[in-house]
Amino acid sequence: MSTSMDQLTGANLIAGVPSRRGDQRYRSIDPRTGQEIGPEFHDATQEEIAAAVEASEAAFRTSRGLRLDVVADLLRAVADGLEGLGAALIDAADAETALGPQRLTSERARTCGQLRAFADVVLDGGYLDVRIDHADPSLQPPKPDLRRMQVPLGPVAVFGASNFPLAFSVPGGDTASALAAACPVVAKAHPSHPATSEQCAQVIADAVAATGLPAGMFSLVHGRGIEVGQALVQAPQIKAVGFTGSHAAGRALFDLGAARPEPVPVYAEMGSLNPVFVTEAALTARGPAIASGFMQSMTMGTGQFCTKPGLVFLPDTEASQRFEAQIAREVSEHRGGILLNAQIREGLLAQLDETTRLDEVEVVARGPSVEGTGFVCAPIVVATTSDAFRRTPQLTQEHFGPVSVLVRCSSAEDMVAVADQLGGSLTATLHAEASDATAPTCGTRSGRSAAG
Repeated sequence: MSTSMDQLTGANLIAGVPSRRGDQRYRSIDPRTGQEIGPEFHDATQEEIAAAVEASEAAFRTSRGLRLDVVADLLRAVADGLEGLGAALIDAADAETALGPQRLTSERARTCGQLRAFADVVLDGGYLDVRIDHADPSLQPPKPDLRRMQVPLGPVAVFGASNFPLAFSVPGGDTASALAAACPVVAKAHPSHPATSEQCAQVIADAVAATGLPAGMFSLVHGRGIEVGQALVQAPQIKAVGFTGSHAAGRALFDLGAARPEPVPVYAEMGSLNPVFVTEAALTARGPAIASGFMQSMTMGTGQFCTKPGLVFLPDTEASQRFEAQIAREVSEHRGGILLNAQIREGLLAQLDETTRLDEVEVVARGPSVEGTGFVCAPIVVATTSDAFRRTPQLTQEHFGPVSVLVRCSSAEDMVAVADQLGGSLTATLHAEASDATAPTCGTRSGRSAAG
């Protein structure tokens, strides 16, 4: 099966039926040129959203009792369908995101792999956590028969991410996990890649039909503004929300979910600073390698990975000066890349203007200016002191793009003290040597995640 861009409908997919009732329309934008491409996509109306969630509620009456092998068949059918789209899916995703065919081919493999992994987990059945505690009438008082297992929660709203059009969007991990739990899904396409979303949605709808399940198991809605997302989260039929994106948007959805008459869980992966800590011993032993690795990570995907290192904490020594000098050389020679959409680019440039105007922040290096009409962005690294960092809340806000902040610390103890004031991140990295084993360590706070 292959669907080219000009064969797409631009419609919402409500329980398998294309729907174009709304007057508000938009088109995909090629990030490389800034030009519109492909068909017009229709924002979902309140009536279409209501129809989607009502269909999902109806489907749940059936799906909550599905056999495990049927659920596994559905997940595998989705994976097979995504692969069956061939180059058409990769071409559409590349046209809408400029992430490149190699990266997107790898992302599709990851997406299909996780769908099949969920199918294996479903067939194993251990996730149900079935427990049987038999009755014992000889006890006083008599012990009753107690049985427990995990059950599906209900219809789930899934929000696609801008930077992963496959693995964290319409067919991504949130959708896969919801379907694996036999929960119907209403997905909201990200406006950065609606064509990719439509192709993936049709695959899921076809898999639902081929598996003999109710069409309401999956729907797709479009929408550029916040109205569609708000309506989804507030719909009483929706029992959980999956989101990947910015801290501001994720927090807004979380607050909406909590404010409902019946609060629902919002599983949100939001912005992350991913701090890096480098000791003096590590700088002395392998500073150039650390600097090169940092540059590759900071600029990978034009800095739009959720694990991009946004903060680097260094001792303020001669070794760190050599590290900064190497970073400056590599940044000044880097050609930059393409950001996903105009909103990301405009937001990043405005934030950078504020950051570089701060009194105690200096620009270590900027990449060369890049000519072009698309959403181009050159890398930039700035630096400050640990004292200034503590006094400047703006520096703890994620710069979504090829930007990082170097923080010069007066001692190992100073580095530990600053680390203890940071909030949670998806990752944290420590570059150290065996001789650092006796250095001060920071305590562990509940809710933090660290990996390096």
